[in-house]
Amino acid sequence: MRIALGQLESGTDIKANLSAIGRSAAEAARDGASLVAFPEYSTYEKKKVDATFPEVAQPLDGPICHELSNIARRHRIALVAGVVEIADEPDKAYNTLVAFGPDGNRLAIYRKIHLFDAQGFGESAFIKPGPSTSPVVFETGGTIFGLMTCYDLRFPELARSLADAGAQVLLVCSAWVPGRNKTEQWLALNTARAIENGVYVAGVCQAPPVSVGRSILVDPMGVIEADLGLAPGMRAVEISMETVKRVRTSFPMFRQRRL
Repeated sequence: MRIALGQLESGTDIKANLSAIGRSAAEAARDGASLVAFPEYSTYEKKKVDATFPEVAQPLDGPICHELSNIARRHRIALVAGVVEIADEPDKAYNTLVAFGPDGNRLAIYRKIHLFDAQGFGESAFIKPGPSTSPVVFETGGTIFGLMTCYDLRFPELARSLADAGAQVLLVCSAWVPGRNKTEQWLALNTARAIENGVYVAGVCQAPPVSVGRSILVDPMGVIEADLGLAPGMRAVEISMETVKRVRTSFPMFRQRRL
């Protein structure tokens, strides 16, 4: 199976962001990918989350998700992207990942549970944490994917719960905030989650200046098989469920762990 990483440079122009997603999805489909993953806040992004995020939030059956569904259907490719979803609390929204199948039908939604209240940021001032901590997985093309968002990467328990729920690939859709040693941490944490759980990890990030870029695909042994660097772009990479099976046989941690 081939999956694609779509590194974006999203801004506040929702129409332009959707156009960029459409172009990248078309390119991924031409390159033989069965799924393309985009970053956190794919459809609306700023350097800091502020009061405009709840203002632009839409329901999951609104025009933004309708267009994402159309893009997936048009190009016959599964698609995962970050949206700002309307919440049931005034002046707040959900930071949500939505997955669509190649037929355009919605496969999964994941509302970010670990909000980025660190490094001088206060995401929770405008974003509401997801009400459920249950792992969110979905199947497409015979492969099981698990969903995580950005700061979730620092909480290994979530990655483990997704692997326990059957995930063979973790999609870590992110807008990793820049700063001292942040790129090194981004690369290390994606790699650690892959090794710990015997899974592929696709860390898909917004490009600078909002984020650090460096979208990567890490195999279950911790080998970085793709690195998109700093510029917006798309890369399709082959993944193998036989590799997942082989690594989990060689390192049977799921049978051996005692906690």
